[in-house]
Amino acid sequence: MKRITLALVAFSLFAAAPALAQSNTYKILATSKTSTMQKEMQEAGEAGYRFVAVMGGETAVGGKEVVVLVEKASGDKNTYSYRLLATSKTSTLQKELQEAGDAGFHAVGQTVFESLFGGKETVAIVQKASGDPNTKRWEYKLIATSKTSTLEKELQEIAEAGYQAIDLTVGKTALGGSEIVVITRRPAK
Repeated sequence: MKRITLALVAFSLFAAAPALAQSNTYKILATSKTSTMQKEMQEAGEAGYRFVAVMGGETAVGGKEVVVLVEKASGDKNTYSYRLLATSKTSTLQKELQEAGDAGFHAVGQTVFESLFGGKETVAIVQKASGDPNTKRWEYKLIATSKTSTLEKELQEIAEAGYQAIDLTVGKTALGGSEIVVITRRPAK
């Protein structure tokens, strides 16, 4: 009886090995134009790739670019929609984040980069899984300040209202100069 049980366990592990060996597939998207990145992210999302990370900066070959890492997880049958929100004004980013949240998107990343035509911009990426009936709606508040002591105080105040910080970046904005920009959210009421 023990031999049969061991044989069944061994066979089960052997049969499951291909499924366990499946790994995620990754793509790197890099461009100096926000409109091109929006298009490339949308195409990747339609192919089942989801957002992992973003960074703006200067690459060795591409110059000043925004670089996005996306992955396709084995077994994930979802497709994803993306919006790339890019602006030099934090008030505009706040408005666009809320509009995206109202449409069922959620913020997944942010960075600052210098595009060819837009100058230095704060960029937020929002994502929505297709066919997900449990899509949460979010209320967003953007905090932008040049002082870390002010930021800590503002974060504490907004946390008391039920908001949670989800991302932070440091960059130059049109009106505020060098600022720390934090995206916060809470479930919509």
